[in-house]
Amino acid sequence: MWVDGFLAYLESECNRSRLTVETYRTSLEEFHRDLKARDESLEWSDVDSDLVRDWMVGLMERGNSPRTVCKKLSSLKTFYRYLLRSGLIETDPVHALQGPKKEKTLPQFVRETEMDQLLDGNYFPDTLEGTRDRLLLTLLYETGTRRSEVCGLDWTDVDLAGQQLRVTGKRNKQRVIPFGPELRDALLDYRQQLAQLPEGTVEEKPVFVGLRKGKRMTAEQVYTVVHRYLSQVTTLKRRSPHVLRHSFATAMLNHQANLQSVKELLGHESLATTEIYTNTTFEELKRMYNQAHPRAKNN
Repeated sequence: MWVDGFLAYLESECNRSRLTVETYRTSLEEFHRDLKARDESLEWSDVDSDLVRDWMVGLMERGNSPRTVCKKLSSLKTFYRYLLRSGLIETDPVHALQGPKKEKTLPQFVRETEMDQLLDGNYFPDTLEGTRDRLLLTLLYETGTRRSEVCGLDWTDVDLAGQQLRVTGKRNKQRVIPFGPELRDALLDYRQQLAQLPEGTVEEKPVFVGLRKGKRMTAEQVYTVVHRYLSQVTTLKRRSPHVLRHSFATAMLNHQANLQSVKELLGHESLATTEIYTNTTFEELKRMYNQAHPRAKNN
């Protein structure tokens, strides 16, 4: 009951996306299962800080990364803040807890040569679906948009003449992203093909639709398309839409874009979030140096 009220609050009053709400649901249901496995009589109001610490230790022992544990703890903290404000509990048992120290990992990215190979090659069938899929990967790579932002994109958000997109990011914050002539032409081609379908006009409709039912593509469908095509050109373990966001940022910085500009384009709230990509570009420079400099090569 408390969880359902909390999730409804997130969606209706906080304007969180369905994907975000489902993430909270999954984390809370997992915690509740662990709570009941410990003692069937335990309820949300019985939770204390020691119990949550033991839960985090258990997550780590089961192979969860520090980053994953921190995300699950964050969901729990948000939930208990809601319970406290709603008067359902008298004290918040998790507000002072800290998650395990996150390991520093560099974001993975697809190399420019691999993206050129994919987008300039013959990987996409000469069909409306192929046109849509190529456009999807081009847009993700050229604009650095999030998967949720692409799913929510409507034709009314696309300014073809001005070559810019209006996207709605986290916490309903909007930003405008410019794009180049290649993406403009791809959008025009796809739009013209869509207009020839029985449904006719595309105004005020989603940009990316499932072609069987004509409904807005889901996050899972977008992931499936991206994973399928990236698998043909890269051996990265992660082949997701978010990897293309990383690839966008890395390519921009490799070609002398300043960090503040990349921050604005990505919609990051803090410059510190964007700075992780400077480490990525340095690692790329170091790799190139080790390959190219005669005194740096292994003998």
